[in-house]
This record gives sequence, structure tokens and C-alpha cells, in this order.
Amino acid sequence: MTSSNSHAAPIRVTVWGENYHENSERDRDAMARLYPDGMHGAIAAGLTELLGDRVQVRTATQDQPEHGLTEEVLNNTDVLTWWGHATHGGVDDAVVERVYQRVLGGMGLLPLHSAHFSKIFIKLMGTSCSLAWRDSGDTELVWTVAPGHPITEGVPQPIVIDGQEMYGEYFDIPQPDEQIFLSTFTGGEVFRSGCTWRRGKGRVFYFSPGDQDYPVYHHPDIKRVLANGVLWAAPARTADFVAPAPADMRPPFFQGAQLANQGAQLAAEVSA
Repeated sequence: MTSSNSHAAPIRVTVWGENYHENSERDRDAMARLYPDGMHGAIAAGLTELLGDRVQVRTATQDQPEHGLTEEVLNNTDVLTWWGHATHGGVDDAVVERVYQRVLGGMGLLPLHSAHFSKIFIKLMGTSCSLAWRDSGDTELVWTVAPGHPITEGVPQPIVIDGQEMYGEYFDIPQPDEQIFLSTFTGGEVFRSGCTWRRGKGRVFYFSPGDQDYPVYHHPDIKRVLANGVLWAAPARTADFVAPAPADMRPPFFQGAQLANQGAQLAAEVSA
């Protein structure tokens, strides 16, 4: 796997999970069978498996103080993955703003599956991020539509997911900077399942496969996409993580006649 972002030190990845279904009375038994370490644990394990010492992975969950996304944690995060579904509204706005500013400053963000309705994704997109859906165990085919992109490296054409919740168009998102994947489903629906954007200095990669009722995050090809996505979204080594802001500029380097004289001198040198 390659990436346009070369890191000498490991990429610091925080895998964030809502951690609701893992603990809810209705879902916890099924979740214990599918994801004994939680979905966040499965995602973290997949990244470690494929990327090894290229990453330093930690997990954080919504039920922790400050949702596990303290200033200290975010200041030591290069790429944040985000999975949420049932309790988007319970995420504190101050934490959302903290993550938002970190993305603008250069942190990569991977919103996953139903994180399309997360506060942070809606804030970054500026749209409703609504879509069509149906949960009937559809087969999903994930087609690569940007061959040669780093996120698609080593990914088969198509990825076959035997059981998955259907997401379909219309998906109310801004025009992606890059369309990476397009999914088709048993019922004939299509969905823009892999899209990228730049926001400020940060990179965002939305990837939809991964419902809590199916073991999608154990799928080897899905793990490959997430690993590639982390490498792609990682900031450059020179990132300062300072969000773009208005700058109080110094006076112009050239002023008045000095600029004119400089121009005349340059023209004379060129013609000589």
C-alpha cells in the first residue's frame, strides 16, 4: 500500500465508536457474537493487522468522559475514524467543534456507515446527508470507480458483501472531490458508498459498508479499504494542525515607485 502522505513516525489513529448497540439490552447478545470487542475493537484490530507498526491505534467511545475525545487525545490523533448510529444527538456540541477544528487543521476523518448522520459529518458537509435505506440483508457489491486511487489499492472489483443494510440514492451530500466507490444492491439500488473531500487542511473519506447487524468489519476487503483510507487521510509530516484563519498581512514587499523601478530593471536584464 502506498500513500501521498509519507510518515516516518507511526500514524496515530483513534477509532471512535458510539458503543450503544454493544451495551443495549436489545442488541448486546447479538453484538457479543458478531463483535465481542465491539465494532470499534474490530476496526482497530483490522488496522493493526494490515498496517502493523505504521500505525499506533487507540479506541475511544461515546460513554467515556468528553466522549473519549479530549484535547489531549485529539492533539495526539492524525486520523480519526467515526462510527455512530443511535445516539448522534447525545454527542456534545463542544466535542464536535473540537473535532471540526482539528479536521480543518489537518487531521484525517473517516466517517463510517451511519455516521453520515453524525453531527461532525453534517457540519463538515453543510447538507442534510439524508439517504434511502432498507434493512433486509441485501447483497452489496462495492464497485471501484477510481482505479489507481490509493484507497483502492489491493481491493477486488467488486467487493462482495453477502449481507448488509441497503443505502441508496439520493444521498444529500456536496459533490465529492473524488468518487472512489459505487455500491449496487439486490433490489437494484445504487449508492455513492466511497467519497472524499478536503475540508480546510484535512482529508475526509466517507465509506458506507458496516451495519451493526452484520459482520462487515471482519470482511478482509473492508479492512483493506479502511487501512488504505487511513494512509490516504493521514496528514503530511509538516502538518501544524492549525485551522486556516484570517491573517494580518505585513505591508507589501514593493511599494509605489520601488515596484515600478524593480519591473523596469528586470525588463532591461531580460532584453540584454
